Amino acid sequence: MEPKSTKAEPAVNESARAEIPRTNGTNVSVAGQKKRYKPATECVYIESNVKDPYNSSSVPIYQTATFKQTDATEMGEYDYSRSGNPTRTHLETHLAKIMSAKRAFAISSGMGAMDVITRLVKSGEQIVAGDDLYGGTNRLLTYLKSHNTVVHHIDTTNAEAILPFLCPETKMVMLETPTNPLMKIADIKTISDFVHARCPDAIVVVDNTMMSPYLQKPLELGADIVYHSGTKYLSGHHDLMAGVIGVKNEALAEKIYFVINATGCGLAPFDCFLLLRGVKTLSVRMDRQQANAEKIAAYLEDKGFRVRYPGLRSHPQYELHRRMARGPGAVLSFETGDVEMSEKVVESTRLWGISVSFGCVNSLISMPCRMSHASIPAHVRKERNLPEDLIRLCIGIEDVDDLIEDLENALKVAKLLP
Repeated sequence: MEPKSTKAEPAVNESARAEIPRTNGTNVSVAGQKKRYKPATECVYIESNVKDPYNSSSVPIYQTATFKQTDATEMGEYDYSRSGNPTRTHLETHLAKIMSAKRAFAISSGMGAMDVITRLVKSGEQIVAGDDLYGGTNRLLTYLKSHNTVVHHIDTTNAEAILPFLCPETKMVMLETPTNPLMKIADIKTISDFVHARCPDAIVVVDNTMMSPYLQKPLELGADIVYHSGTKYLSGHHDLMAGVIGVKNEALAEKIYFVINATGCGLAPFDCFLLLRGVKTLSVRMDRQQANAEKIAAYLEDKGFRVRYPGLRSHPQYELHRRMARGPGAVLSFETGDVEMSEKVVESTRLWGISVSFGCVNSLISMPCRMSHASIPAHVRKERNLPEDLIRLCIGIEDVDDLIEDLENALKVAKLLP
């Protein structure tokens, strides 16, 4: 018989609470509010109200399914790891802080996080989503359509395109920005304002995986829920599967927590430990990867290729992205004009690993239409103007000169450069 569940202390954005003076050197502002540091410091500085009798410098791994109780009728703070675990609480508290969320939740995968979120939409209700989406997102939305959920796909680069679809039945708007793999930009604030004004019961959800909380905070721009594939930049090493959800108010948090607890998809303790360790190095990894990406994007553009990257002034929404984010990120895509030549480029690199993911310290290369987005039917890809020859580059932390040299050699093998 399953133990009675008493949920763990919620992962709350601690900046919203008055600070209690302590003797461990924590800075307190004159107003009594907890001091906020620069983004790089916030990634590293861990603060949590989880009790640790030994004051370990690294968050302990509570590798246990159950917790002993001292009373037969009153359950303690933790009873069953499906409902809550101290290691997970440490992680979620930290994630809530860096995402500017009221509460955060760690899930078993990024798609698991999306599944939890879409369960807030009932049969017969409507979801509005972009027309350039991660392949797994498109797959789940297609499944929901076959189970009596209405899904509309729009060009989210035009905020007003959403207006005809804002009706009482619309309960969720799902955005990616930048999109994967065409690097389109959605105006989160304008779209959120439209949705909240015309559909007060609808929620705006943003997949922020491409940016990470270090570069972009959708909740501060008007979104209601933000989610990440923690497998990508938050972890940074592709050694675990994880998803992260951040919400802006307690009412949504309670709904999200209910689904997680009921379905048992909370992240396991050891994976929580790995993810928290990864987040600590997020800023140094992202700074290096982004700097490399900017140089590689410029190199490819100088060679005459059509490059899709919000860090280039040639990007049609360069200024919009700059207003929303602290940087352009480390993923870009470019076209060769020929599918076979693109295949040759991908297969001729040495340093660039052929893989479907991104956000790792190692640089990766792929053809989305053959790999990550292959589950989208060819005719749908054509309708959405997704070039079959598109190559996606996910830049790592290697020396950028080596990466460019390796890429140039592959372009020469494919006879795209003399």
